[in-house]
Amino acid sequence: MSIISVNMQAVEQAIQAAAEAAGRPRAAVQLLAVSKTFPFEAVLDAMQTGQRAFGENYVQEGVDKIAAVAAAAPGTALEWHFIGPIQSNKTRPIAENFAWVHAVDRLKIAQRLSEQRPAGMAPLNICLQVNISGEASKSGVAPGELPDLARQVALLPHVRLRGLMAIPEPETDAAKQHLPFARLRLLYEQLQAGGMELDTLSMGMSGDLAAAIAEGATIVRIGSAIFGARRDATADKEHA
Repeated sequence: MSIISVNMQAVEQAIQAAAEAAGRPRAAVQLLAVSKTFPFEAVLDAMQTGQRAFGENYVQEGVDKIAAVAAAAPGTALEWHFIGPIQSNKTRPIAENFAWVHAVDRLKIAQRLSEQRPAGMAPLNICLQVNISGEASKSGVAPGELPDLARQVALLPHVRLRGLMAIPEPETDAAKQHLPFARLRLLYEQLQAGGMELDTLSMGMSGDLAAAIAEGATIVRIGSAIFGARRDATADKEHA
């Protein structure tokens, strides 16, 4: 077995254990394998374990990887998620190549994604990124501005608002890891109570997936625990 296959087994066991501890079914949590900065061969390796959902942060790298994987494994249906910050001049290739976008925090970006989604493709699934820890250096809509943004995005014709996403400030204390995830879940539940049909909480990474699952994550974004230490990404670095 390859190291990626071994790592995938370990991550699966961790998700299973966290779901059981939280009293949730394993099927309620989707594993998104974050393959950014790794070559397409790493995706092919992870696919051998049955993994079908992959996340990318950089537009050109992601588009190239999608094409390379499709050429190497024709006929295999994969679900590609764009999870990085988005510049307005990079929305078209995202709209044309990805099924999900996790980091929308401005109406302008959502509008462009909707306008540029090709006819005949399913609506683009969107999560709104919330700056849940209030970090000045981090992207995301402020919690107080979230309801208005959510209502406006939900009206766009070629996207589907699915839920919320956050990248909390790093925290090594297991108990404290729960706090921002609980805050995000509360915002999510408030939107649902207001009539919004949401079903997705994208939260939790390699170091805090157990806390995220305990607080209701439906998608966990796992990279280093699967693929190893992150490579230096030099291509197509975008900043919000």
